[in-house]
This record gives sequence, C-alpha cells and structure tokens, in this order.
Amino acid sequence: MPLRYLAVFLTLSLCSWAATAQNEEKLDTIYNPKVVYSAIPQKYEIAGITVTGAPNYEDYVLIGYSGLEVGQVIEIPGNAITDAAKKFWRQGLFSDVVIKLTKTYGDKAWIEIQLKQQPRISQINYHGLKKSEREDLEMRLGLVKGNQITPNIVDRATSIIKKHFEEKGFKNAEVNIRQTDDLTHENEVIVDIYIDKKEKIKVHKIYIEGNQALSDRKIKWAMKKTNEKGNLLHLFRTKKFVEENYKNDKNLIIEKYNELGYRDATIVSDSVVRYNDKTVDVYLTIDEGDKYYIRNIDWVGNTIYPSDYLSAVLGMKPGDVYNQKMLNKRTMEDEDAVANLYMDRGYLFFQLVPIEGNVQNDSIDLEIRLFEGPQARINKVVINGNDRLYEHVIRRELRTKPGELFSKSDLMRSAREIAQTGHFDPETMDIKPEPNEENGTVDLIYNLESKANDQIEFSAGWGQTGVIGKLSLKFTNFSIKNLLNPKSFKGIIPQGDGQTFTISAQTNARYYQQYSISFYDPWFGGKRPNSFQFSAYYSRQTGIESSFLSNAYNSIYNNALYGGYYGSYGGYYNNYYNDYYQSAYENALDPNKSLQMVGVSFGFGKRLEWPDDYFTFMAELGYQAYILKNWEYLYYMQNGTSHSFTLGLTLGRSSIDNPIYTRRGSQFTLSAQFTPPYSLFSKTDYKSLYESSSRADREKLYRWIEYYKIKFKSRVYTPLNNSEKYTLVLMGRADFGLLGSYNKYKQTPFETFCVGGDGMTGSYTYATETIGLRGYDNNSLTPYYDGRAYTRFSMELHFPFLLQPSSTIYGLAFVEGGNAWTQLENFNPFSLKRSAGVGVRIFLPMIGLMGIDWAYGFDKVQGERGGGHFHFILGQEF
Repeated sequence: MPLRYLAVFLTLSLCSWAATAQNEEKLDTIYNPKVVYSAIPQKYEIAGITVTGAPNYEDYVLIGYSGLEVGQVIEIPGNAITDAAKKFWRQGLFSDVVIKLTKTYGDKAWIEIQLKQQPRISQINYHGLKKSEREDLEMRLGLVKGNQITPNIVDRATSIIKKHFEEKGFKNAEVNIRQTDDLTHENEVIVDIYIDKKEKIKVHKIYIEGNQALSDRKIKWAMKKTNEKGNLLHLFRTKKFVEENYKNDKNLIIEKYNELGYRDATIVSDSVVRYNDKTVDVYLTIDEGDKYYIRNIDWVGNTIYPSDYLSAVLGMKPGDVYNQKMLNKRTMEDEDAVANLYMDRGYLFFQLVPIEGNVQNDSIDLEIRLFEGPQARINKVVINGNDRLYEHVIRRELRTKPGELFSKSDLMRSAREIAQTGHFDPETMDIKPEPNEENGTVDLIYNLESKANDQIEFSAGWGQTGVIGKLSLKFTNFSIKNLLNPKSFKGIIPQGDGQTFTISAQTNARYYQQYSISFYDPWFGGKRPNSFQFSAYYSRQTGIESSFLSNAYNSIYNNALYGGYYGSYGGYYNNYYNDYYQSAYENALDPNKSLQMVGVSFGFGKRLEWPDDYFTFMAELGYQAYILKNWEYLYYMQNGTSHSFTLGLTLGRSSIDNPIYTRRGSQFTLSAQFTPPYSLFSKTDYKSLYESSSRADREKLYRWIEYYKIKFKSRVYTPLNNSEKYTLVLMGRADFGLLGSYNKYKQTPFETFCVGGDGMTGSYTYATETIGLRGYDNNSLTPYYDGRAYTRFSMELHFPFLLQPSSTIYGLAFVEGGNAWTQLENFNPFSLKRSAGVGVRIFLPMIGLMGIDWAYGFDKVQGERGGGHFHFILGQEF
C-alpha cells in the first residue's frame, strides 16, 4: 500500500515538474519584441516607463503628461500609445517622438519614450532693417535667446513681421527665416531673419462713381488715411495704402453721408487694383440713397426730465436734416449730452435707444426710448498702483466717495485732480466702474501708474570769474510732519503727503550768488483744500570796475570809428557786450559795487465754489529788501537800502486736463500786488527829493518802495482732432501787465518788466520780472530794465511725438506778438512786435520741462530787425 502511494506521488511530481518547466520556457523575457500592427492587439500591464532625449525636463513630468503610468493595462498596439504620442506632438517642444516597447515578460511590458527636443535659439540676426526697426520688431516677436524654436513659432514670426510692415505701407514685404546649426552648442541654432521691405505701396488714384451729393474732393477728404499721392490738398496726410486703414476710411465715407441725412448710403462695390510695383488704384461705387429729414421727435420712458427739456438739450428739431452723427453725439458722447444728464444724477443703468419710425418719402419719425433705471450709489472705491502717496492724500482729491450717488462728471473730475498732483501718469490712468444692478451699487476701480516727479538740477564748471554752477532739489512728495521721524522716511527724506519742498543754490563765483528755499502744502491742515506756501531767498551781485568798462567801450568805439564800421547805436551796444563777455574780466570785479536782495513771503490759498469749483483765491504777504552799494546800473537809485511790504491777491481758474501735455481746458489768473501808499499819508515833499541830486535825498526817497502791479495771464487749449492720445491742440494766450505808482515822483526802481527773448529768469536781472518774446534778443524791448507795461499774444499748435511716463516730447509751431512800454500812458495793446517760429518741448521727470525754439522777429527794435533767434527754455511757464 505505501509503495503504491509512493509511485503515484512520484508520478504526479514528475508531471508537475514537466508542466512547470514548460511554463517557465514560455515566460522568457523578450527584448525589443516586434509589434505586428495587423495582428490582434494584446493586453499588457505597464511594468516600467523610461524617458530619453529630454535632459531639460524631469522624467516624472513627461511621464505624467503622456497619460501613461506603471500598473496601467493597455493594448499594444492601441489608442493609449497613440494618444500619448499625439500629446507630445501637440506640445510643439519636440521634433521627434517615438514610444518604443523595449521588452515584455508574460503580460507585463516595459516602455521607453524617446524624445528629441526642438533646438534652442543661440543667436538672432536681423538682415535688411535699421536699428530702430529691429528694436520695434523684437518687442513684437518675443523671440529670446535660449528659448526653443518650433515651426509654429517660425510661422507666427513670419506672419507678425509681414503684418507689421503692411501696417507701415510695405504691402509686398518678403520674409525668410533660416535656421543654421550652432556648431559650438549642441541642439542650438542660429536664427537669421531676412527681410526685404520692398517699396511702400501708395495710392495712385481714387476713382469714385455714383456720387452726386458729395463731390469727389469731399469724399477723398473724408478718407483720413487713404490719400492720393501728389494731391497738394493732402500734403501732410499719409499716402501709403494700409488695408485696415482703408476699411476704416470706407466707414468714414458712410458716416459723412449720414451726417448729411443720407441714412441709406452704401458702398456697393470697391476694389484695389495694382497700378505698378509702388502704387495701387482704388475704385469705389457709391449708392447715396435719399436724403432724410426729421418729421417728429418723441420721448418715451422719461420721468426725471420733461420732454421739452430733453429736446432742448438734444439740439435737434423737426425739419432738421437727419444727422445720425449729431444724434449720437448729443445723446451719448458730448459732455452735455442727454445721457450725462442722467449719469450725473446717479442713473448709471440708464439706457437710450433712438428708434426710426414711419419712414416715408424723405422724412423720419424719431422715437427716443429711455430706460432710466434705478439710481446707483458708490459701494467701494479701490485705488491700485499707488506706491508714492499716503492713500488719504489721493482720496481727499476724489469727488467720488462711498455712499454717494454715482456721477460721471465727478468721476471725470476726480481723474483730473489725480493728474494735477503730478504723481501719476495721466496717459495710462484707467478708471473702471463695476456696476452691480442687482443691489443698485457700483464699485469704482482707479488703476494708476506712479511716476517720478522729484527734480534735481546740477551743473558745475569753471569760468573766468571762478567756480560757476547750480544745485536745485525739488521734492514734490514731501512730508513735513515726518521730518523728525526717520523710521517713516521713504529713502533719505520724509515722503507721502504731496507737499513740495525746494532748495537751490546758484553761483557765478564772486560775480553772482543766489540761495532760496520754499515750501508748499496744497492741503494745509489736511482737512480742506486750503493751501499754504512759504519762500525765502537771498542773492548778491557784484559790479564791474568803471575803468574796465571805459577801456572796453573806448576800444569798441575806436574800432568802429577807424575800422569802417557804420551802424546804429544798437549795433555798437550789442558789439560792446560781445567784447565785454569775451574779455578777461576775472580781475575786473569791483567789490564796492553790489546789489543784495533778501525776501520772504507767506501765502494762503483757498478753492472757491463760486462761480465754479475750478476757481482759486490766493493772498500773499511779502517783504523784500534791496541793499545797493554804488550800483550804477539803475537810473533811479545807486546807494542805500530799500524796503517793500507787499500784499498780493490772485484770482485764478484752471480746468486743464493734463499739466504736461494739455489737450483741453483753460487757465486764467488775475493778480494784484501792491504796497501801502506811504506817499499819500506823508507830508514829505517827494518832488524835491526826486529832483535833488543828493545821495541822502535819493536814499530817503526810495527807503520805502511803493507801487501797484496788475497782471492778467490766460491760456485756452482746444483739441483739433478726436484722437484720445495723439491729439493736435491749438493753444491761445493773452497776457498783460501794468506797474503803476501812487505818486509820479516816487516810482519804484524795482519790480519792472524785462521783455524780450526766451523769458527765462537769469542771474543778470536787477530785481525785475522777465517776460519772454521769442524772435528778439533777451531784454531787447526794455534795454534799461524799466518796462512798466507789457502785452503778449500768441497762438501755438502742439502735436505730441512721445507720451510716456519716462518722457513726454511734443512739437509746436507758433505766431507771437508783444511789446513793452516805459510809461503807462503809452500802453497800446495793438502796437506789437511780431514773430513766428517752431520748437520742441521735452519733459523728463527728474529735470522738468526743457525746450528749444527757433523764432524770427519781423519788426525792428532799437533800430534793428529781430531776425532769427534760437531760444532755450527751462521750466513750465505761465
């Protein structure tokens, strides 16, 4: 029995061993198995995944992106492998993708993802472009060294380049982008971009058919950027043909017809035909339709304003030509449009829809439907981008406050007030109302971009008199309350309250020195827009020895007399000063001749609410002392000390939109400055003092200066086109000034007007006010610094070239006229010295406004015609 069992056991063991051996023979590992795509797919469990050829990426990232994972059961061949490969191809980062079955063991499979990365850019070369064009393209293309380059990127770059040059009129530009292996870097290429711009495509002729109401000339004039080459009427317009501009110009033609009542006008066909390699012809066929008039105007849905009032605001009445452009402007666009009536009273959800009805013959009934909606109140006011001012400094300028009714006018006024602070770029300011109609509120988001506004002026050198130079520091975001709290400083000074602190020093060695300090707070006390200002200054100027002047003059006189120079006295005078400045006068200074001036002033201003809140009023108290010692350059007084206490009153109004490049608005100031009328209360015989040649009498006469000075200055800015950014602006200016006395024998020798030239106050003025008149020499209209009346008129055309936070550049052309008089009774605002010219202005935040003008003076002054002059401008003038 046991033997039988033992035999059975041995037999079963041998069978089991044979079966196991047979199975193990079937489960041998197969390397690089052949995948037969025509056979039935087999299921495998992924036992391992490896990645090769992508050293810049982590393996687990690529494996995860493939969608494959260890333990996943897939079919080989099957969709899982195909989908994984497609994902890598769609990424565009690889030039070759292979997913390989490396080995199998039974139902388990090992997979290798073989990738080949797209090459990276090692160098980019542009061919056929100027430096400025290359820099412009680089910003648009976004091609960067080190980034991968793919066929899609190449196609995109080609398309962008062609479109870029097509917009500039190079419609036939050719682009070829080539890639060359960089032998010094593995898997990197050198990208060469070849651009042949060809010639600009311009418009040869524009042919128009079907027009009767508008002539060809008027239609061509309506097209702003598609203009015929050689047409003198379009001399300053672009002549290049740009497809996008052409589409816009076709719309402008229809808008022009709509203005004239032709509501059905259409361009039924148009074509652009190549005339030659450089020009095209444009063919337009127009169907004008009928001209329509307004039969009736009905208002529907209005409850706030009566229909008669809305019609008066609309400015259109039955019988008028149906002008669709005017209808849109008077209902929605203009500052006093119908929509703004509602917007200014909180009706933010207001809607207005003009409906044309009963169109018969040549007349139309207008039904203007209104949905007034509920009033919206301001929920939140959010200020973004402020990193300069304390937030309350900005919020105090806002007219939009939480809880108040929404007002579009207040919103626009708030934007203006922010721009007037000078701390934010008005060109990039973005204000977004975010209404919530469900709860009747609106959030106001002020997106601002800070800009540097402090100014530093530094210059130094060595001249004939020694060290010359100037240092001026102007901090426009000062905070005097934090002056003794260093922890609150932003940088090296206390900042954040929007106050202005200026300190400056100027020297021309022993000849001239000047020091000044000033402070201005636009919200004195922090609760109301009442301003406070303080300023103080000291200057000293030294004269020239009489013997030096006499010798220089005699030399000039002899050269003129015996050298054959014949000219007017003005010619001798100008040559005299030319030689004077060219002579070595470092030892000619006379310390016994000097003029010292010291002054201090305090001012308090207030914003007014009447006639409107653009008005301001300023009162200022000032004291000045003039200390003269043998100062022979003034006719009235050469020795002694003069004092003046003044009260200045200034009424001003400013509604300009932008203090740097102004597009619209106006500025007016009317000021009166006067001293106490000492002579009216004194029994002194001023006539005797005036006629006396005694030094003591002269000092007594001018010990207390008395005068009154009245000035008016105005500027008006008018935009000439509708562009929001590159706006052509016409600026008109009218100024005058009068300096009077209470007693004709006690006229002030100081505070006179010095007229002519660039208008910059320099170190060579003798307690005078400098007034510019371009096209003439500095001070040429008042050679003895004794102007007691002046007038100045000008018209300027401004056009911006660059409007950026870092710099603003604009050009100007101007005509100007002005004059000065030494006696008030001779004042005649119509007797003008005329000039015209061109110039440019540059504003840099750290320096301020700079400019250069060239002007030609047409009239004679001191016997000589003004002629051509260059004038350099520093600082904002008003």
